[in-house]
Amino acid sequence: MADPKVKKEKKLNMESLTWGGLTWIDIEPPTENETAYLAQHYPFHPLDLDDTLSRKQRPKIDEYKEYLFLVFHLPRYRKDERVLLSSQVAVFIGPDYLITLHKGELKPLVKLFKECQIDEESRQEYLGKGSGYLLYRILDRLVDYCLPILDKVGNGIEEVEERIFATRRSGTIREISRLRRDVIAFRRIIWPMRAVIGGLEPKVRRFIDTDLAVYFGDMIDHLDKIWDGLDEYKEIIEGLNDTYDSLATNRTNEVVRMLTIIATIMLPVTVVASVYGMNISLPFMDSEYALLYVFIIMLAVIIGLLLFLRRIRVI
Repeated sequence: MADPKVKKEKKLNMESLTWGGLTWIDIEPPTENETAYLAQHYPFHPLDLDDTLSRKQRPKIDEYKEYLFLVFHLPRYRKDERVLLSSQVAVFIGPDYLITLHKGELKPLVKLFKECQIDEESRQEYLGKGSGYLLYRILDRLVDYCLPILDKVGNGIEEVEERIFATRRSGTIREISRLRRDVIAFRRIIWPMRAVIGGLEPKVRRFIDTDLAVYFGDMIDHLDKIWDGLDEYKEIIEGLNDTYDSLATNRTNEVVRMLTIIATIMLPVTVVASVYGMNISLPFMDSEYALLYVFIIMLAVIIGLLLFLRRIRVI
């Protein structure tokens, strides 16, 4: 049985793990020092090394005679800011090595490397079948990591749906906007990934000891499931937004309607009060019950208006 060789390069953000003739190098995070080291020890194109330091690379596959260079984008959810962001992973894969470069933001990748460091069975399982198989297992974990994030978006939609029909709906429009932002960001990440992973298996086949076409197909099915879920959530959010707008408009109309009824009732009362406030001789002005008579007139006007409005079914 081969002994694992685990080491951490001095002054470099790089750890390596060797098992059965396969070396997995994990760089977290990549800097110019690490790319310079790779340039000295591997036949990588300078443009590919520059791409590993760029945050704006689209998911892609660059094929060379001796290796493949891959760029993937995966979603990650930042709890403190409640925002969904994109995290980049660059991969160099050759016959006897696999190099991953990332910022350590994707927990499944970090956890998998540590698991292989400390557990012999994991090393044998993941590194014992070639670099292509190791790449598949890494991608499979990262794709599965998208499912809990998708569920989190779905739970947020259910909470917003309950809040919309609750009595107090403060902050609902902000939550709807946040969910819409997350779905848009998620879709922007997943869409190019489907094309990249869909065309990956034929290119990486030369680094795989066994046929993994079915397994890559299953991973693509997971991506399609995520995409279909995002499509559904997009439509639901749009429907919730329309529902909220309808309820808010209806509530505003009800308030305006009540204010209009009150103003209509108070208008003749105001006229009566204004008339009796004039310095002229009017009925009941000389009576000691003049104030009572004025109140009775106002009450009669109010009752008459209420009966009229009820008759025409305004109230």
